[in-house]
Amino acid sequence: MQNILNISAYKFVPIPDAADLRDLLQAKATELELKGSILVAEEGLNLFVAGPEAAVRDFVAVLHADSRFADLEPKESWSERQPFRKMLVKVKREIIRMNHPAIRPAEGRAPAVPPATVKRWLDQGHDDEGRPVVTLDTRNAFEVDYGTFEGAIDWRITKFSEFPDALQAHKADLEGKTVVSFCTGGIRCEKAAIYMQDAGLDHVYQLEGGILKYFEETGGAHYKGDCFVFDGREALAPDLTARSNGNSARAAEDKHLANKLRKSQ
Repeated sequence: MQNILNISAYKFVPIPDAADLRDLLQAKATELELKGSILVAEEGLNLFVAGPEAAVRDFVAVLHADSRFADLEPKESWSERQPFRKMLVKVKREIIRMNHPAIRPAEGRAPAVPPATVKRWLDQGHDDEGRPVVTLDTRNAFEVDYGTFEGAIDWRITKFSEFPDALQAHKADLEGKTVVSFCTGGIRCEKAAIYMQDAGLDHVYQLEGGILKYFEETGGAHYKGDCFVFDGREALAPDLTARSNGNSARAAEDKHLANKLRKSQ
């Protein structure tokens, strides 16, 4: 029985009281016996939390009571087992590291396109103005290897902070096209889309809610493979069921790399 509710969410919003918020969330998560990871920074909040449904919904209610997170809509999936080993709540410089402090989504995000629209564009082979559409994977190379959109651009980056240099090297390839940046849940492609706009690309969007929201709303059309997730489930299929193979050498290597990347953020 899948009785563990997994949620993920992020929001770029000014949090000048990051340390106080960390203490509050750590105390509440501990009280509810939840596990996962939460990053708090001056630029926003990024969380992955799992536990029994009632406890998770109580935790979300605490977030919603804060006006800054009243509109937070976590993405949900279910699992038979708790995918995290402990609860970590940390204050970081960025909730997703890019090393470009001028990129501040809380001050104005790039246009977002819903999953249904992306599917329609990919179905017809162009956007609504007849412009060719390309999907740009902003994830790390080992994540892409689990699955990605058909024909997606993949620059084989090993960490998100390499994205700006990769764009500068390949910017000309994107000129004159509609670019849909995407990632697991939306946080990386949001920063990536803003950076591309600032770099002078005119038709740039972020996939609203990332791959997981796309799976939820479209069933994964035009997507090949699974989506790597940073927890014990390893990867999710387009129907949002776990495709874990924890005994495989590849899984062990990827989880080790994922943990290193998370600690470096």
